[in-house]
Amino acid sequence: MQLAFIGGNTLVNIEKVGVIGAGQMGNGIAHVCALAGFSVRLNDMTEDRIVAGLATINGNMTRQVSKGQITDDERKAALERIEPAVQLSRFGECDLVIEAASENEEVKRKIYTVLCPNLKPEALIASNTSSISITRLASATDRPEQFIGIHFMNPVPLMQLVEVIRGIATADETFKASQQFIERLGKTWTMSEDFPAFIVNRILLPMINEAVYTLYEGVGSVEDIDTAMRLGANHPMGPLQLADFIGLDTCLSVMQVLHEGLADSKYRPCPLLVKYVEAGWLGKKVKRGFYDYRSGTPVPTR
Repeated sequence: MQLAFIGGNTLVNIEKVGVIGAGQMGNGIAHVCALAGFSVRLNDMTEDRIVAGLATINGNMTRQVSKGQITDDERKAALERIEPAVQLSRFGECDLVIEAASENEEVKRKIYTVLCPNLKPEALIASNTSSISITRLASATDRPEQFIGIHFMNPVPLMQLVEVIRGIATADETFKASQQFIERLGKTWTMSEDFPAFIVNRILLPMINEAVYTLYEGVGSVEDIDTAMRLGANHPMGPLQLADFIGLDTCLSVMQVLHEGLADSKYRPCPLLVKYVEAGWLGKKVKRGFYDYRSGTPVPTR
């Protein structure tokens, strides 16, 4: 059980978690919350997306069973803790709602406008944003003191780190409750100040962007660049392969936030990254990015 006092008087017992977005990040968050014993309500724009998210969760948990990481009984129990919630009105009993929608500030602000009237007064709201100002997002809610950034890494079930980001108005109790929540998930948290892209993406995405520039300028091919960084810097995967895994649209969004937020030309998104996104070549999720995945074997596209 985890307890937090908000506003000095109201007791919040975080046991029910709402997740907005059943995509790659949202279903991963629902997955780890359910395994940790939380009741979860999973929302997306359509029931089909929620069903697809639940299927992904079941598939990922089944792999964990096959590897001996969890038992089949634990898998079944966790799945039973996740309820579909097509309407945000289903979040009325949630103690914490984690928004994991696309990395678009306007989309997120619209979600909060609809979400807040459906929540009980003491409920906390967190955004899984990888780059957008928590202070600005909090201002779109009716409870900035109870708003915080909880940024999970992708893929959520496998990655140990979670970044916690306080907005200017975030209450100490909200921060402490978030720490306890993450620890109950069995993960490690780091605290970042509310600056564009926080810690991980402030360092990681400019490196990826520079790899795209290296490709754009003809210094090396896709394969050469990824091989060089895997074997020369001992990275588990090359930066262009990683960009495909993250999603080139997400990479571009983060670079735009950095460029606009810090007003430094070193964060200018590479024109080739922009071109790939404009072409709809967004990476592995659409089977084409810096690699073409349609045949089942990744083939470099440049």
